[in-house]
Order: sequence, then C-alpha cells, then structure tokens
Amino acid sequence: MIEVRNFTKHYGDFVAVDDLSFTIGRGEVFGFIGPNGAGKSTTIRFLATLLRPTSGSATIGGHSVVDDPMAVRRVIGFMPDDFGVYDGMKVWEFLDFFAVAYEIPQSYRRKIIGEVLELLDLTHKRDDYVNGLSRGMKQRLCLAKTLVHDPPVLILDEPASGLDPRARLEMKALLNELRGMGKTILVSSHILSELADFCTSIGIIERGKLLAAGSIQDIQRQLRAHRVLKVKVLDSSVDRAASILRDDEGVRQVESYDHTLSAEFEGQDEDMARLLGRLIGEGVTVQSFAEEPLSLEEVFMMITKGIVN
Repeated sequence: MIEVRNFTKHYGDFVAVDDLSFTIGRGEVFGFIGPNGAGKSTTIRFLATLLRPTSGSATIGGHSVVDDPMAVRRVIGFMPDDFGVYDGMKVWEFLDFFAVAYEIPQSYRRKIIGEVLELLDLTHKRDDYVNGLSRGMKQRLCLAKTLVHDPPVLILDEPASGLDPRARLEMKALLNELRGMGKTILVSSHILSELADFCTSIGIIERGKLLAAGSIQDIQRQLRAHRVLKVKVLDSSVDRAASILRDDEGVRQVESYDHTLSAEFEGQDEDMARLLGRLIGEGVTVQSFAEEPLSLEEVFMMITKGIVN
C-alpha cells in the first residue's frame, strides 16, 4: 500500500534523511520509531506530498507521491504533529470545511460528518467552538477531519503528542478501532510504549538512516539468538518442570525464581507446543506458558547501540 524507494532529503549540506526504503502492506499498522530529529517528520511530510525529495520516490495505493500528488491526497488522511484550528468555527463547520475541500457532495456531508463525530465520540461537541476545546478534544477533531473523506491510508505524525495519560489511552483506543476497520496506518512516535501493542510492523530511524524495518516478531528474532520461554507453575511442580525443561534438546538454559521458570529455547512454534504437552503430560500444573518478547524499548536500544556508540 505504501512503498518508499531510496528517499533522500538534503537541506543544504545537512542530510535529513539518507536513502530510506521500506514497504507497508495493506491493512498493516506501521510504527515509525525514532528520537526527535531522526527524520520521521521529514519522511511523513514527503509521503503527505508536502515536501519534494532531493532524490528517491514513493507510491501510495499505486499513485506516485512525486508525479501524481493529487491522486495521493485522495487516498490518504494526514494528521500532522502540529496543527491549528480556525477561531470562530464550530466543530461541525470545521469538518464541513474539509468535506468541501475534498469535494464531498453537499447531500452527503451532513451524514458523513455525523458518522465521523460518532466514531470519534465528538457528537456532544458538535456545536461547540473549536478554539474552546481542550487539547485532547482538538486532537480528536484533527483525527476526525483526517477521516472525513474515508481514506484507506492514514499517516499520523505523533498523534498523542502533548496529551495527558487519560487522553493518550483514549487516542490509542481510537487508533485500535481504525485498525479494526482495515485502515493502513503509518504512525510515528518517540514514545515507544504507545506503539508496543498496537503495531504489526515497525521501522527504526536514527540520524536520517533506517536501521531496521519489518514485523516486530521478525526483528525480535533477528536480535535474539534464542527464544525465551516463561513458564509459571504451582509450587509443587517447580522442580519437576525444571528437570523436564533441562532434559529437552531445544532448551539451552533454565533459570528459576518463585513459581516461574525462564528458559532459552531453540525451536519453532510446533516445538513449543510439544514441550507444553510434555510438561502437562508429566503432571506439571502449568499456570502460564508463553514466549517472552523483547520490548520495543529493548529492540530500539539494541538496534541503535552501534550507531550511537
């Protein structure tokens, strides 16, 4: 759905983004991760057709960002990291303004605005003036105008920036709902916990260079020599479980603390299922059994360690 090829952007002698390439499939949620100044917003502005590249290209929904920007704008919804609202406008008027800009016929606009207000839980603010809204409500309104033409692709630059913890959770719930609707979403953030249980794939950018891109699971497995299993059992089963794990050919190391065992494991999902079956079959009372993934913070630190050093 989104394909970026060798995107480079220079500002004089400063290289903001250097030879960046990645692909986002239809229906994916791609977390664009990096510190402030890494090149996230420059890339996003390019994809939103607001910035011409020094070199490179991109397509969104089959349309060229460079050669056919108007077609791209029809299939994307762009939410910038910093936006303004128009004083003196009511919420519905603000959305109607953007609906007109997207050439939505007048006969459909009222219905569409009502649906977007309901989706974003803004119906009760319909007749409020936009300049009187809280920061969180303004963020919702900006997301609402991003959706007014029902684009299949959303490009969101720091959508939770400046929000309090409650508003961040509400924004995250909204983005999960949009993911459930089948939208392809590129969302940037420098707060990794915002993306941890939301994205299907990630790209890590540092100092203008893309250091890694792909599914979270694939990147985690590339960084870790072995999978790590966490097994929680009842007290009376701890010693038996540890013995079974150490006896398994796929297990390299076992550590035990309280009721939990941690094991380095070489094997596929089928091997994990076999091991779980053996534990249960030999009388171990298993309370939980799962692979322990790396956190996004750990992934980011491991990938960026070389370039920072």
